[in-house]
Amino acid sequence: MSLDSVRERMAEYLREQGVPAAAAWPGQERLAQGEPVAVVSLRECEAGPAGFQDYLGERLDERTGLWEELYGRRVTLTLGLDLYAPPETEGERLQRAFDALAQALTRGGPDGLHVQSFSCGETTYDRDSRLLKRPAQAVCGAYLYAVAQPGEAFLDFELRGELKI
Repeated sequence: MSLDSVRERMAEYLREQGVPAAAAWPGQERLAQGEPVAVVSLRECEAGPAGFQDYLGERLDERTGLWEELYGRRVTLTLGLDLYAPPETEGERLQRAFDALAQALTRGGPDGLHVQSFSCGETTYDRDSRLLKRPAQAVCGAYLYAVAQPGEAFLDFELRGELKI
């Protein structure tokens, strides 16, 4: 998973857990929904060192039989998981939607993201979207790393989760 695809991957994970979800700014027309939907956005990304000179160590590529060097940084991502619902939605339905969202997040999150905490605010009427909005967010930890074989350049960075001990 790359940093570019974090929103889409979290939305996919939530849908797999039975929570209606969509990535924010999907580049397509918004679908009309009669039920609360979690809209996933990337609110904040903080990166910090994960090793000496960003060196994380080596791993054996079983496909090629060669050792690869790993370089990267620890990242903390704040994902917006705002719940939107039609104005006629009862508060109980919106609460159940948050409860389902919270249950999905307690299962750990998608591969590459470790959910550290999540929270929500109070439900308000959003005039721009003309929908009820309950702000929610999750703070996730991960590693943004690149692989290099000795003497070669980096090809791409990937996002990986923390080890669960």
